[in-house]
Amino acid sequence: MADAQDFQDRMLSLGLARVSEAAALASARLVGRGDEKAADQAAVNAMRDQLNLLDIAGVVVIGEGERDEAPMLFIGEEVGTGKGPAVDIALDPLEGTTLTAKDMPNALTVIAMAPRGTLLHAPDVYMEKLAIGPGYAVGTVTLDMSPAERVRALAKAKGCAAADISVCILERPRHEAMIEEVRSTGASIRLITDGDVAGVIHCAEAEITGIDMYMGSGGAPEGVLAASALKCMGGQIYGKLLFRNDDEKSRARKAGITDLNRIYTRDEMVTADVIFAATGVTSGSILSGIRREPGWMTTETLLMRSKTGSVRRMTYRSPVK
Repeated sequence: MADAQDFQDRMLSLGLARVSEAAALASARLVGRGDEKAADQAAVNAMRDQLNLLDIAGVVVIGEGERDEAPMLFIGEEVGTGKGPAVDIALDPLEGTTLTAKDMPNALTVIAMAPRGTLLHAPDVYMEKLAIGPGYAVGTVTLDMSPAERVRALAKAKGCAAADISVCILERPRHEAMIEEVRSTGASIRLITDGDVAGVIHCAEAEITGIDMYMGSGGAPEGVLAASALKCMGGQIYGKLLFRNDDEKSRARKAGITDLNRIYTRDEMVTADVIFAATGVTSGSILSGIRREPGWMTTETLLMRSKTGSVRRMTYRSPVK
């Protein structure tokens, strides 16, 4: 593990925002064009180019996949000039490729950075996730509870009726029973088609987004990114890896995971201070999307540091080249 004192989070944070902005600007030209792969590749290329300008000795621990699956930003790829602090990098160059291709809300470019050896090397498998915002006692809700029990427990802690709780869930056939059970409590549900990093972030700003809790299964890499965001904003997230076959279990062991049944907390997925940046590609409830004007494009970026708890919203106006 790298010495956390060498992690120059204040100096690196603006550079991380530039990485996120560059990926968003590159993919913006493909919003609504119906080509998910092209939009993703544009974001990957731009993010990689910007990362390689940073004075870091970076290793991608959450990326586009294994080396043979992803030509760029693959897990284990080294990025940066190699002259700065040793860091772990978790990224999703375009969270919501389908959202981008269809010009639907909440597509983001997302990246997190922390000292080397402090981000969970989550394999590309599913993860059962449960998240709530700040201000609640640890264990207010747990993965051991049923969906209905979680709603009632959170309502009790919040001092409201279950009908006043709103839950964000990824709309998938595997979640049909969960959706039915949550609705049986009287709680409302905001279904999202993609983008569960954004779904989890919603919980951290419940007063703005109207979302109290996130639950359901999605990609494990996105779970680590979501934990990075909550480490900065406050809130709780629990994650348990889900395996469909022996190949996925083998992939987890290769990543250094020995307890396949472990439930990870936020601070077990992100064990040291982290910086996090996300830039809106399409407008949503967290960030505004790319705004086009004659000769210009404007982005909005969320930039956060867990060390200080700072949350910045930054706009960047760039000339169209």
